[in-house]
Amino acid sequence: MAAVRTFTLPHYDAYPVQVALFSDVRNAAFLRSQLLAANPEFDYAFLDAAMILTPQHLLTATFLALHAFLNSTHKTRTPHSELVFRLSPNNNIGESYRTFGLTDTTTRLIAVKLPINADGTRDDSVSNEKVGRHLGSAVEGVSVELSEDGGDLGRFAEVHRIKKVYKITCAKSTSGKGAKGGPAANAEKKDDRSDIEAVILGTMALKGS
Repeated sequence: MAAVRTFTLPHYDAYPVQVALFSDVRNAAFLRSQLLAANPEFDYAFLDAAMILTPQHLLTATFLALHAFLNSTHKTRTPHSELVFRLSPNNNIGESYRTFGLTDTTTRLIAVKLPINADGTRDDSVSNEKVGRHLGSAVEGVSVELSEDGGDLGRFAEVHRIKKVYKITCAKSTSGKGAKGGPAANAEKKDDRSDIEAVILGTMALKGS
């Protein structure tokens, strides 16, 4: 059984979100084939963990997707595809999937399950235990336990790729002299991610407005 963390979004307490993180995934091609076949058993947002900077990055996109379906302002066919779309800085749905979604070579994976149907009604069949059981059997990889705040959701982030996608050049860089080891370097890395996160969240908010 996979480790799954339940998150409750502001204003949407009745729609708890289930999130799981995996490393060393060996069957990404199979999972992607199930998505392409629209297999309802694999109705998740499967994301490349390298493209998620922080928990807030992911949960903001999740909130925007949920809000869009509950208010009939969505741009895609399903809540999970809407989540992938909301991560992207542009309105190209195909590019959103190529950038943030699962590929055949993905080895670090985030799976998100929303308790809402494509028609905007609540899906009461979604539960932490059910999602954990299914992902545990479906994903061939190492299940990573998430802390209560989801801090590990950004542990596999490839910051240079994320900055390129969002066209971020203003944030400080932690690469180079002085970036290795020590409290000062760790503090700089944290500050750098905070700067990048602020730009990303602003970009996502503008797209959703």
